[in-house]
Amino acid sequence: MATTNKNARGSSAQFFVAGELCRRDLVAVVTMGNTPNTDILCSNAEGTKFVHIQVKTYVPGNKTVTVGVKAEKNFGANFIWVLAGIPTGTSSADFEYYIIPSEAVSVNVTKGHQMWLSDLSKDGSVRQDSKVRTIHIPPAASYSGWRIDEYKNRWDIIERLLEHR
Repeated sequence: MATTNKNARGSSAQFFVAGELCRRDLVAVVTMGNTPNTDILCSNAEGTKFVHIQVKTYVPGNKTVTVGVKAEKNFGANFIWVLAGIPTGTSSADFEYYIIPSEAVSVNVTKGHQMWLSDLSKDGSVRQDSKVRTIHIPPAASYSGWRIDEYKNRWDIIERLLEHR
């Protein structure tokens, strides 16, 4: 049976991401909604460095993932967005992960939304603002031309933040 429940797919994505982090000898704790803006708290094995992870889920093959207005805020260097493409239960599609620093998301989502908002709609009317923000999944590019291809499977971004220095 396919998972059509959006909440179930979102919850499963958090566990799949946590599993990928644990496979890399990191400690990953799913917060189960108990921490604002953090779906997974990840640390090095010593517990001396931490990264906050926000997971957003989409079905592979979709052109966009919805991230919301909070994506316009730069939460700092130790905040990472993971866009998780989780196939339905009956799909043969591969899992997809895009690991993107908060600053890159913030700058590009803001720019793309402002460009979209300042443009007229197809019928020539002025667009109305909303709380919806999206990131386009490759091969698509955002309204501003931003592409996230370079972030596919970039678990090293998180690993570097947590290594000893």
